[in-house]
Amino acid sequence: MGSEMNRRDLVKRSAVLGLVAIPSAGLLSACASSGGDNNSTKPTKQAGSKNNPFGVNDSAALDIVIFDGGYGHDYATALGKLYESKHSGAKSSVLPTQDITGKLQPRFNGGTPPDVIDDSGAKQIKLDVLEKSGQLTDLTQLLDAPYIDDPTKKIRDVLQPGTIETGMLDGKMYSLSYVYTMWGLWYSGKLFKEKGWTAPKTWKDFMSLSAEIKKAGIAPFAHQGKFPYYINVVIMDLIAKNGGLDLQKRIDAFDPTAWDDPAVKAGIEAVYEIVSNDYLLPGTNGLTHIESQTKWNQYKAAFIPCGSWLENEQLKATPSDFEMTFLPMPSLDGDKLPFEAMRAGAGEPFIVPAKAKNQAGGLEFLRMMLTKEGSGKFAAAANSLTVLKDGVGSDVQLRPGTKSTVAALTAAGANTFNYNYPNTNSQFDIDLQNLSSELMAKRLTPAQWIAKAKQLAQKAKKG
Repeated sequence: MGSEMNRRDLVKRSAVLGLVAIPSAGLLSACASSGGDNNSTKPTKQAGSKNNPFGVNDSAALDIVIFDGGYGHDYATALGKLYESKHSGAKSSVLPTQDITGKLQPRFNGGTPPDVIDDSGAKQIKLDVLEKSGQLTDLTQLLDAPYIDDPTKKIRDVLQPGTIETGMLDGKMYSLSYVYTMWGLWYSGKLFKEKGWTAPKTWKDFMSLSAEIKKAGIAPFAHQGKFPYYINVVIMDLIAKNGGLDLQKRIDAFDPTAWDDPAVKAGIEAVYEIVSNDYLLPGTNGLTHIESQTKWNQYKAAFIPCGSWLENEQLKATPSDFEMTFLPMPSLDGDKLPFEAMRAGAGEPFIVPAKAKNQAGGLEFLRMMLTKEGSGKFAAAANSLTVLKDGVGSDVQLRPGTKSTVAALTAAGANTFNYNYPNTNSQFDIDLQNLSSELMAKRLTPAQWIAKAKQLAQKAKKG
């Protein structure tokens, strides 16, 4: 999620946005048995109670590391202050970084990880790698802890559908995907009004409008070429809407026969139309997410794919009258899901390391994030929603883009879906993204992309 998540997971930020895998789990293997130097002379955990279920020691410091992407890090500072106000004597520190692996891999290897981590971005430490090397705390205890705003409920009772499943690995929940993210296409409401263009609901209309946009001297489409996660949002969402939820689940299960479904051919050929018709912003295949999104903000391209973190990520580059607007993926002929259907779900994974010095504090920090006060602080600072049901009150002012995602989510109703394969097999996700880079550069045909994707699924299925 984050700007390139599982978000990201997209999302996810997003996500699900990781593109750089740790070379091998061996780099973390030393952590599994290393005692490191993370033992304190003062206990960091006390006996649990109703109001303090994890046994937080009020005098223990809290070490927080945040992926500094699309949601920024101001919200974490605000939440850290909230934690301090509830635990007299505690001091919280927030380290923002876009290089989670570079900053934290040495700490994991040395047995001195932070207490809570927003493990997101292109350089996240892969969750499946951490789980396999015993580095993650099982968050079941968080799910069963009392909800602070209403102790008659448990945390698991107040989460948006799909939140728990998104954090599952090998049957246990190891990450809290905190941000409720929506993925789709984005355009400028101002530009469309000025040109008299209507946002397309079908792919045929999208292509017809693209021809008109090109004649106006504007590139119809830009994507974040150096991070092919984003173009895969378009490809995989077209496939899911055309083939339905059953196909999406088969893809998540690495069923090789899923790639023989006609919906896969329809989705990949639709995206390739953008390439073959020369509707891409020149150079977009080599641009970072910020570079391509900024050019889009400069009206050099009409559409760009992204998750709902886009508005917050582009605050400095977006003209005040831009009217950022969200659009669900346009419909292909024969879609099983309606136009309003879209990818939506929990992203931006937060974890508590198993060897955290203040593990109890890390768990309590997550519990405090899941309050109306904590959720409201995030919404106000990051212009996005959290996975807490009804977590944003009417007093929180949302920007145009965020308002448009809320409206789209309302229109979608129960017609939402979300892929989970980026969480369960990060290498498959990376390899699939690389195929799409080749497709967008005309180094693969749609038929070749499908054949290679099927091979990747076969490999993933074998484990």
